[in-house]
Amino acid sequence: MQLRTGVPLASLTTLRVGGPAARLADLATEADVVDAVRDVERHGEPLFVLGGGSNVLCADEGFRGLVGRMAIRGIDVRIDRGGIVVDVGAGEDWDGLVARAVDEQWQGVASLSGIPGLVGATPIQNVGAYGEEVADTIASVRAFDRVAGSFVDMTPAGCGFGYRASVFKGAEAWSSRGNRWIVTRVRFELERGDDARVTYAELARALSVELGAIAPAARVRETVIALRRAKGMILDPADPDSVSAGSFFVNPVVDAATAARVEHAAGARPPRFDAGGGRVKLAAAWLVEHAGFAKGWGQGAAGVSRKHALAIVNRGGATSGELLAVARAIRDGVRARFGVTLEPEPVMIGCAWE
Repeated sequence: MQLRTGVPLASLTTLRVGGPAARLADLATEADVVDAVRDVERHGEPLFVLGGGSNVLCADEGFRGLVGRMAIRGIDVRIDRGGIVVDVGAGEDWDGLVARAVDEQWQGVASLSGIPGLVGATPIQNVGAYGEEVADTIASVRAFDRVAGSFVDMTPAGCGFGYRASVFKGAEAWSSRGNRWIVTRVRFELERGDDARVTYAELARALSVELGAIAPAARVRETVIALRRAKGMILDPADPDSVSAGSFFVNPVVDAATAARVEHAAGARPPRFDAGGGRVKLAAAWLVEHAGFAKGWGQGAAGVSRKHALAIVNRGGATSGELLAVARAIRDGVRARFGVTLEPEPVMIGCAWE
């Protein structure tokens, strides 16, 4: 494990903000992970494990401990009971894996195309889009547990998957010491097939099929990427609206009374999805726009994307403080108008949300 000092985190994140990491090392093996943990414990410093930098907001002051860049590679494929079992290093590119799955006719992830970042981050966030969640295909997650002091292989139940949530980002996952669990490999169980079921209305419309219909996986992937690109959700150096952390807010899950109150306040019915147990998931982008924050809103270097109301973009030279100010203004405006508090999706590194 080789250490570098004073590496600017802005160069390693899609938001292009963040001061220097006191120390930085690439974690290319599980031995490197153990070495990194021992190093920070010896120095009494925090550890933060960074993947593709696409879902993080780093403080302008930087990070005073060790940043470990996940770089464990390798994809192992085998046939098991007619299905496909794929063991993937946490440092592999996520969309590269999805592209291979579609090419080799592995079902289950086509709708998750175009999402930036590394494989190891997907169970942490329980990444999802267009009707699919990564938890639907995960068989196990291998991670180093700093509390146990050893590697553990965690079942889906042990991962505590929920809507954009897992045990890896819950209350126990982060402390003054940094990450508790460091994901090193993910095992997926996929079915054989070259098609995908379309369960998301926007995707069905784009494909010109009925909701619940079957469509070729390659066409689903192509269509999802086109939809994401139109929203600035595909990383593109030529697209200033892609300089973001993706969706900044999680779609809120509320009870029926709150949903009715939102509808009454807006004078219109918001997009809503059944979340089970009498609760519904509301579209955060709709709440943002109907609270007065239109696409393109904001002044100066930070503001709302011109293509998607949930993306907060760095228009050039923004600080993390300016981006947070925009996000907090939106949160407060939505809460004042509808009584719903939006929660941020990106991981905050050295930043205080409240």
